[in-house]
Amino acid sequence: MRRTIFHKDRLALTISVALGATACPQLLVAQEVDTGPLEEITVTGIRASLTRSMDVKRDSKGIVDAISAEDIGKFPDTNLAESLQRITGVSIDRQNGEGSKVTVRGIDPEFNLVTLNGRQLARTTGGRSFDFQNIASEMVTGVSVAKSSNALVPSGGIGSTINLLTARPLEIGERRINFAAKGVLDESSQEGGITPEYSGFYSDTFAEGTFGVAISASVAERESGSQQALVGTGWRSFPGSVDQNYDAGTGDWGGVPQDNQVNRPGPDDIYSVPQTTIYKFEEQQRKRSNGQLVLQWAPNDDITATLDYMHYANDIAKQHNDISAWYTFAPSENVWTDGPVASPLIYSETYDTPQDLSMGAGSVAEAYRGDTLGLNLQWQLNERLSLALDTHHSEAERRPDSPWGSNVTLSTAAFIRTSATTDFTGELPALAVGGGNAVKPSDMRITGSVFGNSRDFSEIDAYHFSGNFEFNESSDIDFGISSQEVTNHSQSVNVQRNAWGGVGAEGDFDDSFFPADSIQDKFDISTGDFSEIGGADIQDIYFAWDFDRVRARAEELYGDQLESGFIGDCGTQFCPSTDYSADVDRLTTETTTAFYTQYNFESALGSMPFDVHLGLRYEDTEVDSTSAAIIYDAADWIAATEIALVPTGERQFFTDKGGYDYWLPSFNLNFELRDDLFVRAAASKTIGRPDYNSIKGGTTLGTLGNRNEFGGSTGTPALLPLESVNLDLSVEWYYGESSYASIGLFKKEISNFITQVKEEQNFFGIANPADGAWYNEAVEAVGTDALAIKRYIAENYGSSEFVTVAIDPETGDIDPSKTVIRGNPETDELVKFLIDTPVNSDRDETVDGLELAVQHVFGETGFGVILNYTMVDSGLEYNPYLLEDQEALVGLSDSANLIAFYDKNGLQARVAYNWRDDFLNSRGQGTGANPQFTEAYQQVDLNVSYDVPQLQGLQVFLEGLNVTEEYSRVHGRAREQVLGVYQGGARWQLGARYAF
Repeated sequence: MRRTIFHKDRLALTISVALGATACPQLLVAQEVDTGPLEEITVTGIRASLTRSMDVKRDSKGIVDAISAEDIGKFPDTNLAESLQRITGVSIDRQNGEGSKVTVRGIDPEFNLVTLNGRQLARTTGGRSFDFQNIASEMVTGVSVAKSSNALVPSGGIGSTINLLTARPLEIGERRINFAAKGVLDESSQEGGITPEYSGFYSDTFAEGTFGVAISASVAERESGSQQALVGTGWRSFPGSVDQNYDAGTGDWGGVPQDNQVNRPGPDDIYSVPQTTIYKFEEQQRKRSNGQLVLQWAPNDDITATLDYMHYANDIAKQHNDISAWYTFAPSENVWTDGPVASPLIYSETYDTPQDLSMGAGSVAEAYRGDTLGLNLQWQLNERLSLALDTHHSEAERRPDSPWGSNVTLSTAAFIRTSATTDFTGELPALAVGGGNAVKPSDMRITGSVFGNSRDFSEIDAYHFSGNFEFNESSDIDFGISSQEVTNHSQSVNVQRNAWGGVGAEGDFDDSFFPADSIQDKFDISTGDFSEIGGADIQDIYFAWDFDRVRARAEELYGDQLESGFIGDCGTQFCPSTDYSADVDRLTTETTTAFYTQYNFESALGSMPFDVHLGLRYEDTEVDSTSAAIIYDAADWIAATEIALVPTGERQFFTDKGGYDYWLPSFNLNFELRDDLFVRAAASKTIGRPDYNSIKGGTTLGTLGNRNEFGGSTGTPALLPLESVNLDLSVEWYYGESSYASIGLFKKEISNFITQVKEEQNFFGIANPADGAWYNEAVEAVGTDALAIKRYIAENYGSSEFVTVAIDPETGDIDPSKTVIRGNPETDELVKFLIDTPVNSDRDETVDGLELAVQHVFGETGFGVILNYTMVDSGLEYNPYLLEDQEALVGLSDSANLIAFYDKNGLQARVAYNWRDDFLNSRGQGTGANPQFTEAYQQVDLNVSYDVPQLQGLQVFLEGLNVTEEYSRVHGRAREQVLGVYQGGARWQLGARYAF
């Protein structure tokens, strides 16, 4: 019988001995391992990393997978999320071609708990998901993914608890120094070049091994880009009976006529129409810096004190140019797919009055900062009792990093569009604009703009006291109590100009401000050819104008034309404001107190050892929310389809509370049928807390509406978490050195789902200028064309105080695009706001799945292979035919990995193929409860390294990500309803690493 001692040698002790990664006592997965002479494991490389990870899996007391660094400062992938996706059941979301968030067993990133050395980190994403882009892989020596739970694990991880491990000098036990440098070339960027990355590590012990210091740092710069085709805002969906016949009661804004349609959807079908077609070209620059300091003191064998500090800084800047055609839902002529979920293959509108062809530019510039400071004390009082105290403070900040704000858009337009047609038959939507390719720089006018500033601050203070008492050689008990307070504070202020009808005149800008460029040359993706309608002139020309230059000229010309709303710090509305006290301000504090106990017992059934763990955890959570939101008192119809709310400059304050408490039992059984064959079973109850945005109080209204559609959102501090009852069973066969095969079954019975409902509300008695007597009279007279309606009202009621008539200086005629019509409280209906509100549902559903994994090393040849596949199923699948929000699970998908590697004689090579099936990524679009599906995606990565024999410790390497240059695609209710096509490129990294 192989006896396991229950002194708390935590998860990944094998990793910690070889690489210095020891976990804190609150690394709460109870992974006791044999404390034999592991110091003999000193090898590095791919095979050594896989062996250590396999040892962690085999010696765990639950269902756990792990990744070990190949050496200090050398993780298998340059991005932590990219490495995690190699684990069975783990899928990732990518942002700008880089792994950002992880989904485990189909459970959304919001419900997977990520910790650093067992501690939760503050984050500023607005949710609970962890952004792996903020932490360099060089800072981490190992990662564990605990898929089963126990009483020691803090709540929050329905899918898994992911723990990042960092180096500990007393575990390394000797002086270790290494440096690495590499150059990065990202082929997705149209303007970037080679950027540098550096990292270094130092660890040593002093005073006869009783005091240790470890210091690590990394700096990484990256330039990337993307070429995007979008249907901005999204698709509007209707029953097949909806058209534009308002007299018959079947008309709705966005509905399509019964006439001039090919294969029009029938009354039992549903159909969708696009809001826009956009081409967007983006460049990004990122600079990430990480630093860590660890001090350890062990005056004797019974006491160890660890003080550690970590800092990260991540500065991200993006710039874009775009061209778009916004559909006004004038009578359209379309070609349709068959139902029951019908989509336009061709969507086309023709206009009596020329519409705008918009070309915008803007930027996002944000600085992310994070710091965490922790103190851990471990004390072995005697052979039977050990105690530990851990406390840490973590804070994170997101703030603007540009004089123009955190997010800015400046729009220009040429009012020359006589028609707009989009072909959705290809992978890439194709846009044809009547008069679009004849556009001239002199046609361009400055329209609307938004200079936004937003910032977030998050803070965590946590305390954890724990202990273990050993009854005898066969049993012991864990116990502990903890307290954690999480504070999230978000503020924003927008300086917005709503001159969407355009300002100025020809000659305000000379032609050099608007250099022409090609759209179609930037894409390598198949597109539609309009063959369904006999061909069309695909839009190719756009103006790639410089934001800084055009903004400066626009401010010079129009800076004194102030609209209602906020004024920027520069005194005009062409810059942001830093008066955060004037707009949205939300503060939420979440306090959780917990205590737990877990009984651990081991014995044998004949010659077969087993261990069992019975735990119970209690958690009590209180939520306090305070918020302020702007007050509005009117609505102005300012352009063809845009209606803007008019702020008063005052704010409304809200205070709300919530709370809940749970008992969370757990059971883990591990059976060693023979030395190489293990069976594990686990059962537990876990909770997944609502994201922080959902528990923020107060209501935020959208500042722009579209005729009869106005939106907003609110939070619910009293929202309850998801509840999940989890069952796991796995069989693991360790049939050779560094080789194993496993099969796992899991089932999760999830309840208390959080869903978004749209609640119709009125605020502040605001009248809607597009829903009243004048509007109805105009529709009777001229039809549903927006500018024709505005012209009719201006001609017939222009003397009213609610109508500000604009005159075209060139023609002397009414300019309906610039005429402003304000809602009349006496004759118009009140604005109906559809407020997105998170609520708990009473629906229960089951997620079940199968995990298969094989890791095989071909003897001493140096070759090996890893293959894994995860299949996930649920009754919570989204039904595209239903025009309502549905409690479907976001992120649920099958996934697979195939990795081939070679590691021998100093040469290491690896080729990794990753595949993820299509999945629901959101239950909403900008148009409401309409789904977003990310299509199946595959990616091939590779890396090659060589240990230079002439200089021991020197290694050179080449790494490639997405070497086949795959692109990603997102669609709505049907594949033809494309929402976004995102073209990136391969990323190559060449460098050297030196260790001594």
